[in-house]
Order: sequence, then C-alpha cells, then structure tokens
Amino acid sequence: MKILIVEDENRVSHFIQKGLREEGHAVDVAADGEDGGFLAEVNDYDLIILDVMLPKKNGITVCRELRDRGINTPVLMLTARDSVEDRVRGLDAGADDYLVKPFAFEELLARVRALLRRRSDSKNPTLTIADLELNPLSRAVTRSGKPIRLTTKEFSLLEYMLRNPDKVLSRTLIGEHVWDMNFDPESNVIDVYVSHLRAKVDKGFEQPLIHTMRGQGYMLSEKTPPG
Repeated sequence: MKILIVEDENRVSHFIQKGLREEGHAVDVAADGEDGGFLAEVNDYDLIILDVMLPKKNGITVCRELRDRGINTPVLMLTARDSVEDRVRGLDAGADDYLVKPFAFEELLARVRALLRRRSDSKNPTLTIADLELNPLSRAVTRSGKPIRLTTKEFSLLEYMLRNPDKVLSRTLIGEHVWDMNFDPESNVIDVYVSHLRAKVDKGFEQPLIHTMRGQGYMLSEKTPPG
C-alpha cells in the first residue's frame, strides 16, 4: 500500500517510515501541514498518518480540508495529548482513528492494518486473476493451489498489479506506488523485480500472466496483449 506520513518530528517520522517500509509499504513523508495537504491532494494514497501539531497548518485543519475536497483516504491521527476533547476534534474533522504518543510500533501497525481492511470494498480480501490468488491480510500467494514464496517487495509489486489488472503500468507508476515519490525512474530495479516475479509466478505454467509492453511498462492480464 502507499502511505503518506505527515509528521514534523524527524525521529518519529523516520521510525514510522522505516517500520512501514519493512512491511512492504511505499511511504512518502511531509514535515508540515501545507506540504502534507498538497501531497494528499495530488497523489493517490491508501492511508494518511497525520500528526495534529504541525508547522504552517495543523493536522485538524489539514484533515478537514481534505474531507471538504472530497478526499476520503483513511486518516490515522497522531497526538501527544490524550484528552477526550482532542480526540473528538480530530474525529469530527474526519479522522478515522487516533493514536496517542508515545506508542509501540506494533500498535500503530495493527491500526494501519485495521484501516486498510475497512477500506476494502469486499468481505473477501483475496485478489485473483486466472488461477493466481493473493491474500493481502494473510500475505499468502498461490497459483493453481501451489504456494508461491515472495519477498516483501515482490509481494507489494504483485499486489499492485493485481489491483490494476489489464492496465498498462508504466515504470513511473510502479515506482511511485510500490517504492515512493523519490524513486529514480532511470533505475532498472523495477525490471529486475518484474523478472524475479515472472520467474515465480509464470515459470512452469502454460498461461503467462505478466506481460512486457515495449516502451510502456508492464501488464498483468489473462489475455496475451497484441504486439
């Protein structure tokens, strides 16, 4: 998933960023409310982790403005103050959950998982195409019932492709969603990961699912694209 952290304390933002990246998420970071609000408007995030006390514009205002603009991305608010009034203000502004500092990363991760589950439109979270199945919650991947072991980044890449079947995904799009906004589009790391993924997902099966679209990117599809 692609997550935005809006937090002005470097120690806290780096702590969260490192942990989420280790879980396979693509993470962008903003250090003030104005930059955070801008990134949340121009990019498609699955979740926003938003501190309340921020320079330039506080988190309550940022959250309220996003909701006023019709941006319904789940928001997990962080605060150093544990008063009922503060929590109510955040929830009334449109936040989906609240976490008080200091917190254990395991609790933050559990709340992240809960919010991402809530965003799912289906009671069955399993993503499928042909005989390939991926469960984002259990992180299990199978093809024709045969388990496939993937690295964290391979799993994130396959999940992104399964959420966008039959679409040409450029290297820029993949880089932004599976890595982060600082990804170097000139790097060949995406091609390397797709090659590894193809070897695990397609090798030994008659029907290839991962297709290279020359000069455009990659596509996950049951159909063999023309050309």
